[in-house]
Amino acid sequence: MKNTLLSLFALTAALSVQPVVAQDAQELFKSKPCAACHSIDTKLVGPALKDVAAKNAGVPEAVDTLANHIKNGTQGNWGPIPMPANPVTDDEAKTLATWVLSLK
Repeated sequence: MKNTLLSLFALTAALSVQPVVAQDAQELFKSKPCAACHSIDTKLVGPALKDVAAKNAGVPEAVDTLANHIKNGTQGNWGPIPMPANPVTDDEAKTLATWVLSLK
């Protein structure tokens, strides 16, 4: 009985943290230059973040690849306009990449 309650408590705690993590990632997104060129649902200068998530769904190592693109910039993945490097740490880039890939 104790093990069942402990497992149930751990699961409840993990599920309650998820919205906070997503909210923190969205606040991080808004605090960086990302929002100047990207929105969640609509293409601006760069693709909509939901389109990025859809394109990378099921792609192995997508989090690491996207984090690298966020931090160091990239060109040619979504057309001729380059995405510049962003002033983020490795951890921030990974947080943003994980959040973007979670968007549906």
